Amino acid sequence: MSTNQSFEITPQVLLRAYSIGMFPMADSADDPTLFWVDPEQRGVFPLDGLIVSRSLAKLVRSDRFEMRVDYDFDGVISGCAGGGSERPKTWINERIRKLYRELFQRGFAHTVEAWREGKLVGGLYGVQMGGVFFGESMFHTERDASKVALVHLVARLRTAGATLLDTQFVTPHLQSLGAVEIPRAEFHRRLDDALGSAADFYVWPKDERVSGAQALAALK
Repeated sequence: MSTNQSFEITPQVLLRAYSIGMFPMADSADDPTLFWVDPEQRGVFPLDGLIVSRSLAKLVRSDRFEMRVDYDFDGVISGCAGGGSERPKTWINERIRKLYRELFQRGFAHTVEAWREGKLVGGLYGVQMGGVFFGESMFHTERDASKVALVHLVARLRTAGATLLDTQFVTPHLQSLGAVEIPRAEFHRRLDDALGSAADFYVWPKDERVSGAQALAALK
């Protein structure tokens, strides 16, 4: 279900929308308008059901990437908006960038970032409220960097006591990592429960380096 925007979207309006299961999208990066979406089938990652293959676990444990959180929000959202072979079209327009930058400044939006040799090579961003993390988008410029970021996100959320990880829609790629679809009504029930709980995104402090071994241990 979607509805066209008929009023100005502010950070407060955006947070209220998330709290009732809705999120904004644009038809393209060049379209200045936004519309609300509340899918009949919602994608979620069960926090105890992330699929980590042996090869991915080996990569995570190798610490090939330096993992950071909330270090370069603009770099992450630019990476997610940049298109590429796996993302020929993007819905992230300037209004989306501005809104989520404001949420980031207010402590609601977060990033998990993969760095290598001083360069941002992958990551993801989303919004946290209570015990739910609303995943928005992810990107990579080095193979599997975004998968490693996802592993670190799930490890952080599990350690923090979060209960719901929203991925909006399920793609074949996300399904291969454990994402599933649930009906809208069930998502709303889980959302209400998760919003009533608390989770500290900084359960591992922002400036603490979390190793791959530590992240994998948190998934057990």
